[in-house]
Amino acid sequence: MNTLAYAGPGPWIFFVPLVWAAVILAVVTVLRRTGWRGRRGPWRPPLDDRSPLTVLGRRFAAGEIDEEEYWRRISVLEEHFGRTNLTPVGKGGAA
Repeated sequence: MNTLAYAGPGPWIFFVPLVWAAVILAVVTVLRRTGWRGRRGPWRPPLDDRSPLTVLGRRFAAGEIDEEEYWRRISVLEEHFGRTNLTPVGKGGAA
């Protein structure tokens, strides 16, 4: 009588780690293809290239306006459209 207790697990023991590797690879592939990207997940809407803040930021980055003009226009946008998270840390915020 030849049972597992006497003959050992046999060559199929190498198949189990391959199955687990295939499962992990499949999960990672599915997560990457569905848009999971860590910090920027699919729940955040894409940025609008025509928004006033984006246009203002591009003009400041291109050197068309200086820092004083940039902050002046940011304050005007805050007055017209309400308080937003426009002020970075260290620029006029509460400590």
